[in-house]
Amino acid sequence: MTSRTSSETDPTRRPPGWRVEGMPDREDGDRTRPPVPGLPGNRWSWFLLLAALFVFNLLIFNVLTRPEPRIPVPYTTFIAQVKADNVASVTATGDTIQGEFKNPVPSPEDPTVTATSFETERPTFATDDLLTLLQQHGVVVNAEPADQPPPLWQQIVFGLGPSILLIWLLFVMFRRMGNAVGGLSGLGRSRAKRYEPEGGKRTTFEDVAGIEDAKQELEEVVDFLQNPTKYTRLGGTIPRGVLLAGPPGTGKTLLARAVAGEANVPFFSMSASEFIEMVVGVGAARVRDLFEEAKKVAPSIIFIDEIDAIGRARGGAMSLGGHDEREQTLNQILTEMDGFTGSEGVIVIAATNRPDVLDPALLRPGRFDRQVFVSPPDRAGRRKILEVHTREVPLADDVDLDAIAASTPGMVGADLRNLVNEAALTAARRNHDQVHQSDFLDALEKIVLGTERQIMMSKEERERTAYHESGHALLGMLQPGADPVRKISIIPRGRALGVTLQSPDADRYAYDVEYLRGRIIGALGGRAAEEIVYGTVTTGAENDLVQVTNIARQMVGRWGMSDQIGPVSVLADDDRDPFPWNNQISPRTQELIDTEVRRIVDECYAAAVATLKEHRHRLDALAEALLEKETLEEEEAYEIAGVPRHEPDAE
Repeated sequence: MTSRTSSETDPTRRPPGWRVEGMPDREDGDRTRPPVPGLPGNRWSWFLLLAALFVFNLLIFNVLTRPEPRIPVPYTTFIAQVKADNVASVTATGDTIQGEFKNPVPSPEDPTVTATSFETERPTFATDDLLTLLQQHGVVVNAEPADQPPPLWQQIVFGLGPSILLIWLLFVMFRRMGNAVGGLSGLGRSRAKRYEPEGGKRTTFEDVAGIEDAKQELEEVVDFLQNPTKYTRLGGTIPRGVLLAGPPGTGKTLLARAVAGEANVPFFSMSASEFIEMVVGVGAARVRDLFEEAKKVAPSIIFIDEIDAIGRARGGAMSLGGHDEREQTLNQILTEMDGFTGSEGVIVIAATNRPDVLDPALLRPGRFDRQVFVSPPDRAGRRKILEVHTREVPLADDVDLDAIAASTPGMVGADLRNLVNEAALTAARRNHDQVHQSDFLDALEKIVLGTERQIMMSKEERERTAYHESGHALLGMLQPGADPVRKISIIPRGRALGVTLQSPDADRYAYDVEYLRGRIIGALGGRAAEEIVYGTVTTGAENDLVQVTNIARQMVGRWGMSDQIGPVSVLADDDRDPFPWNNQISPRTQELIDTEVRRIVDECYAAAVATLKEHRHRLDALAEALLEKETLEEEEAYEIAGVPRHEPDAE
């Protein structure tokens, strides 16, 4: 595609023939998990913690419930302040008088300290009429007692509250860190999920389609779990591990779920990233716990998804010294899968998108004996996948799954499931009772080309976009061996102002030089058309140039399609080395690569310009039709351009 862009259940008895090394004999029904140990630390550490909390409570209680400090003043000073109208209120209990001055008064002990709260003692021999004096000077005589201890509720809140709060915080912290009430001891517990069919509905091999080779490999594993003596009587052993490798969305996890549904044995699933924790040694402890649980209920299956998170090759550039938690976890997995104790009865299934970065020790026989590559489905496989995903979708009579499968080359199971879902949503928006072929086609356009954008383009911009897309399309029609043009549109979609959709009639697995050069020429058709018609170029060819440069560089550096470089691969196909300056390409070779890339692109651009100049009338006809209709389908586009459509060879 080229575009012009804008800037179930547990078994009740173990099958005969199984042996689990390192595990005590037990009744089949005894699968009780050992009790969770208590919180970490010994008894004295908890006594010390409680004592510290008690002292902390006393300090908090004394600070929060301490009465406001009062300065002691002589009785004579108190009488003088009353006569000076500087006493606001007093409270008396016996001969003890407490009160408040209106203005701060210096302390008799330290003149630099002033306060408004005071306390004094009335002499027992005093004969003055104090009450009358206070009334004469407007002093408020309170009925409240002098400073007393705080109420009981305050003593409870401020005395026990901090301890209760701290104990609650510690409990929450231990529970979160250990994911169990057992506290920190839960850090070493595995977080593997026991597979339980949702609503009694199990995933079986009937739900897996389009990847028959991989399914056959796993069907043999299931058969061995159900009938072990069939194989062991001849001296054979089942693979300890099966590695599922393939691009994202091809159905690796679905295959594992189907094995769980078909085998009818305990199935534990866990993501590789869940082994790693911030505490050192937790990953290895979780690996040990997971295999112990699996061996107790053997035969059983362990599924580890995205194993490359912990299974990357050791000793590479990423290992910069020191303790590596990931490597320790990997070492424990290697030991559990093929160590001295053994793990007979436990089969490990793992999935990854990057088998090339895994440690060689993980892939050797005795661990992952089998490597099953889950490839993208071919046309027949896509047809079967569509049948699976449309079992519960009401289809109209005009739906042709063969045609849909033919128009979706390169799509994997996840893409096709999304296509069916988008078609169903489109039909629902249109209030259809069934999903029609048009709903599928519109959903495919939305996924492949992008969602339509409602933007206003000027007349000049719209015309330039029409010529740009016509250049792509015309070269796609005229270039020998190029993928047929399926659709041309100048309706903005996603980031593109227009799109030209090309797809092959059949799946391709290898590409020759002429096909790749045709791809480059077609991608440069938009820029060439703008230069021919307007004499200038715009930024609309940005995405085209990225595609062109990538194809040319791969031709030169990886596929040996350059006479100057020769049949040598000089471009790495992995990202294991994080330091690009460590590559083994010499400066001279790098310069030669750049020169060859430039030569290929220049030759292809010259061919694109020459072809469009020779067929200028066809270019103009396509552009005018696009300006009028905005979208041209395959048959209509070939008819307007006057180019015969080459029918694909009969299968």
